[in-house]
Amino acid sequence: MKTVIISDPKDLNIAADIIRKGGLVAAPTETVYGLCANALNASAVSDIFAAKGRPSDNPLIVHISDRTMLYDLVDSVSSKAVKLMDAFWPGPLTLIFKSNATVPQIVTAGLSTVGIRFPDHPIMQKLITLSGLPLAAPSANTSGKPSPTNAKRVIEDLDGKIEAIIDGGSSAFGVESTVLDMTSEVPTILRPGGITLEMLQEVLEDVIVDPAISNTLSQQTLPKAPGMKYTHYAPNAEVFIVRGTLEKVAHKINTLIKDDHKSGKTVGVLATDETKHLFNHADLILSVGSSENMHMIAAQLFEDLRTFDDHHMDIVYSLSFPKIGIGEAIMNRLEKSAAYHIIEV
Repeated sequence: MKTVIISDPKDLNIAADIIRKGGLVAAPTETVYGLCANALNASAVSDIFAAKGRPSDNPLIVHISDRTMLYDLVDSVSSKAVKLMDAFWPGPLTLIFKSNATVPQIVTAGLSTVGIRFPDHPIMQKLITLSGLPLAAPSANTSGKPSPTNAKRVIEDLDGKIEAIIDGGSSAFGVESTVLDMTSEVPTILRPGGITLEMLQEVLEDVIVDPAISNTLSQQTLPKAPGMKYTHYAPNAEVFIVRGTLEKVAHKINTLIKDDHKSGKTVGVLATDETKHLFNHADLILSVGSSENMHMIAAQLFEDLRTFDDHHMDIVYSLSFPKIGIGEAIMNRLEKSAAYHIIEV
């Protein structure tokens, strides 16, 4: 299959036509690039799983371009959900509703619920509108790898496997949407993202975080949202998070680098603008940005993880970040990329 690269917004009709015919198109959103198919076409959605190598029990999020589409897909919409939609849609918030069974079970992984998002990206919105369909759209990468935040990374993973890739530049948020379960007694965060717990609690007083987001689910457990069960966001390198005071973290990482070099391994360090000078013996030191700007760190995280693979690092040591605001989403992705390998110092 030859993959078409679309860089002119005037050519979005080509992409919409591919979607209507049951094909796959990668498109930019404000979070990460998504791999899009007609959410109502089970065969097309099956091709998403095949192209990504994604486990079939990992549910997909359905993307819409106006609220009227929502009511065709879900059983009911509560007043609490409306408040959240008023505050955060369009934007990086996925709400989980009871499905009305319009969406095929392959999308929901057999669950009775479905996650819906109204993305805040003009290209994605226009693609949905032009196709006239809700779009199932997980991240446009090989399953388990760091999510792509630019078209170059999508091409690396999916060129020749899908019909088209829309190049819309770099994603602004860099981490996937917050997933909030509206079917539980108290709205519950199943995946942290750009809309933080604090932001949600300004609109709804009662919002809680599912403790499962900090752990790996058992193989027997059906995940209620993407990213809860399987290895995610992981480069080929083995990732370790080193946590403690900066002085002790720097000393520990530098000691580990020396030991790894003795074993013939190449070592990368994921640092910040303020700390990158502390790790002179690493083979590759990348900064995710300034510790004063956590949104910059979120936007750069996945690209840096992929850059370590570009340079064939065997091991990557990363600093830890405060789990405050969007820091919760950053650490959720980092901990999963490291398979929860955390070194306390």
